[in-house]
Amino acid sequence: QIQLLESGGGSVKPGGSLRLTCVASDDSFKVYQMYWFRQTPGKERERIASISSGRRTWYAEAVKGRFAISRDDAKNTVYLQMTNVKTEDTAVYYCNAAMNIWGQGTQVTVSS
Repeated sequence: QIQLLESGGGSVKPGGSLRLTCVASDDSFKVYQMYWFRQTPGKERERIASISSGRRTWYAEAVKGRFAISRDDAKNTVYLQMTNVKTEDTAVYYCNAAMNIWGQGTQVTVSS
């Protein structure tokens, strides 16, 4: 079973930037569509970005123009570059492969 490990979360001020990283455990990564989700207490898990094996991208309206998803198949890694962050972006962020395999999550807290 492929495994996913997120990193890069932390505390950031409104308007600031963070880059989240998700590393997959084996080369099957290259055939998977990859996703970033986020979740806050009392809300359902929200899909915010995806990237196909051919590097076609999709973004939820709430993050469009501020976040960018990318992948490096040589490193079995997907990234989420977060810029101009807002307090509403505070959440646990999860990496997902093929809408099936989940990472453990990484906390992002946006506050002044």
